[in-house]
Amino acid sequence: MARTLRVGGTFWAAQPELPSNYVLVRSPEAAQAVNTDGDLPVILWTSEPACDAGNARPVRGECDPWHMLSGASALFTEDDDDVVIIAALLGIPTYGRDGKLGAFEKKVCGTEQLAKRMFGGPGFSNPFTGERMGPREAVQLCGFWRSLIDANRDISGALGFAFWKRDNIAPLLWNGSSPVVFGHVPDSASPGRSVAIWRSKVSDTALAALEARGTPLIEVEDGFLRSQGLGADCVPPLSITVDSLGAYFDPSRPSELENILQHGELGGQLLKRAKTLRKAVVKAGLGKYEIGAQQLSRPAGSRLHVLVPGQVEDDRAVLAGGCGLTSNLDLLRRVRERAPDAYILYKPHPDVVAGHRRGSVPDNTCLKFADVVVLDLPISSLIEMVDEVHVNTSLAGFEALMRGKSVTTYGVPFYAGWGLTRDFGPVPARRTTKRTLDEVVAAALLLYPRYIDPVTGLPCPAEVVVDRLAKSAATQQGLVVSMRRLQGKVMRGLRALAP
Repeated sequence: MARTLRVGGTFWAAQPELPSNYVLVRSPEAAQAVNTDGDLPVILWTSEPACDAGNARPVRGECDPWHMLSGASALFTEDDDDVVIIAALLGIPTYGRDGKLGAFEKKVCGTEQLAKRMFGGPGFSNPFTGERMGPREAVQLCGFWRSLIDANRDISGALGFAFWKRDNIAPLLWNGSSPVVFGHVPDSASPGRSVAIWRSKVSDTALAALEARGTPLIEVEDGFLRSQGLGADCVPPLSITVDSLGAYFDPSRPSELENILQHGELGGQLLKRAKTLRKAVVKAGLGKYEIGAQQLSRPAGSRLHVLVPGQVEDDRAVLAGGCGLTSNLDLLRRVRERAPDAYILYKPHPDVVAGHRRGSVPDNTCLKFADVVVLDLPISSLIEMVDEVHVNTSLAGFEALMRGKSVTTYGVPFYAGWGLTRDFGPVPARRTTKRTLDEVVAAALLLYPRYIDPVTGLPCPAEVVVDRLAKSAATQQGLVVSMRRLQGKVMRGLRALAP
């Protein structure tokens, strides 16, 4: 497992350019002991800032040992060098010596000796729970971190990220060697290195400059289990999506999420995790921004109850995924046409209610098509109470699917077109795979987003964030949040005074 996941040593460290085949040595003395007859280059990997490398090419500082050994035909080092462990795992011939004066001889690291050197210490503690964990669980967690770091190695900078988000996002974009550079793209960045962007907050001028340079862009957005509070109130996200193909909510082209759903192998233990996670989310009453699991009575008895969640009308998810439908009032009108006898509950988007975003519709106008406008009840509780949920592109449709409700889409959200929803929007013909609910949950909550633990500040699996949110351990309200909420109240008051 350690070999497959490539964990051990400073696996997060730098990955310098190397030739395709070489001899790796760990000291000048080892370099002198190597005789390659000029057939193979010699790479001297050392922590010494200055030493005589002779004919060897020096690489100094902390590096990923798996990378350093990736093209090595042999390793020359001292017997107490932990890099020997990784060479043994990779089956690379190793030459060592006892003491500083001995000759270099070929060494064999047996299975028991290898296991003792890797796992013979005092044991491991789970950083999220504090509980003891075994070597297998420790290797899996390190492998999880490694895959995250490897995915970030080409990121040279990050643009468009609000200052109040950066502390939570930085660990999720860290490349293992240097801090994330926010608000600036180094001119010295290597050609082909990517830039992470929060596109809606990047100027057209900056985007044009990046595109002119041919810089690959990585789209970052809020994740689907975001926080216990609104982004518009400057509550930082506990999860983000990071996509090198495009935004997950833009159906005009495939995203990494769509490709997982269309082509991914989603089964076995992953589906068991997805089912368990889905049940935990539902039990806790978790939504994207809020938590609430109170039982609600049905105001119209046995009559069909339909929930219509409003959205921010100028949000990119609506402009791209709505495919022409951007008005909350138009959505309500279409729902009433589809369900003329239903009891329709309309819930405006929390950011709109908070006074920060566009999409407000006067109650008396809404009530031409809806039976009631709901402001102060959690979306998860409303979903549990109704029979159907009708959406444009709202994430509430996905939350409704997790709760076993019938979902109708009028735009093209990421969960449309896989056989779980009734779709009236122009779902792309390329979405041909039929998926089960837990397959979609596995893709959307386990594989695609990245999560930060609000307690330890470490990147974590989805289950940790769900547990923190369920226990209300993720509440974050500082001065910025308080001021933003005050601003929202002022804006709502001003709109109420408008004729």
